[in-house]
Amino acid sequence: MEILDYAFMQRALIAALIVGVTAPAIGIYLVQRRQALMGDGIGHVALTGVGLGFLLNTSPIWVATAVAIAGSVVMELIRWYGKTRGDLALAMLFYGGMAGGVMLMNLSDAGSNANLGTYLFGSITTVSPQDMTTIYVLAALVLAITIGLRRQLFAVCQDEEFARVTGLPVRLLNLLVAVTAAVTVTVAMRVVGLLLVSALMVIPVAAAQQISRSFAVTFSVAVAIGVAVTLTGTTTSYYVDVPSGATIVLFAIGLFVLFTGLAAPLAKKRARAAAEASKGCTLEVPGDRSATDDVSVAG
Repeated sequence: MEILDYAFMQRALIAALIVGVTAPAIGIYLVQRRQALMGDGIGHVALTGVGLGFLLNTSPIWVATAVAIAGSVVMELIRWYGKTRGDLALAMLFYGGMAGGVMLMNLSDAGSNANLGTYLFGSITTVSPQDMTTIYVLAALVLAITIGLRRQLFAVCQDEEFARVTGLPVRLLNLLVAVTAAVTVTVAMRVVGLLLVSALMVIPVAAAQQISRSFAVTFSVAVAIGVAVTLTGTTTSYYVDVPSGATIVLFAIGLFVLFTGLAAPLAKKRARAAAEASKGCTLEVPGDRSATDDVSVAG
């Protein structure tokens, strides 16, 4: 294939594959916690890290990772303790992160509006070999946590009170989910951009939930959708010359619409199967049973 003749496209496809796996892998826990927009908020905060990286003339991805992790910890603390003014505090954090990133980018000698756009909306063809090393390390961390601790994380995201009763460290696991989401944002920002990364965390999971009822199947289908849309979107962006991030997200939305259309027929099929199974389990009383077979309760 022509697309594989170029080293930059080989890196782009590998990066897309990694992001297609990692984003839904952490996104399923965010959806379970009803924090679907958390990735979007972390993306705003991570922009400050990108600007700071350019200002310090160092790796924007590593600095963005550190700032995003710090922002995710603050978000969790606000969720725990900011009961009354929590929404306002989060809004200040998100908007401040975006404004800080733009300001720091413009103050740096290497920063420009073009550089800012590549991190906001993604520019997968500009992924460098150094970026790939960072992506490998961070993606391995994300997958080790989301797969290795899947039972504990699912329990906490499904019912915190029950998880606490069973002895799980609920706050530590919640913090781990937030930090892992922050790492995933920085892994994916060169592929889909900081403004669109939340969509890649949430939409494949939402699509998988339309046809699946179990956590394991939803997880697998969501990852498969993530891989399919990232690879297809990247390939399409190469041949059609369109932005990769937007293309990937639009493909994901298209699959969500398709899976939603399939959900109703599948639900009817499951209902008919359940009805047939219940008919087969009907208990019939023999017609020749005697009165001595009756069970009576002594007064």
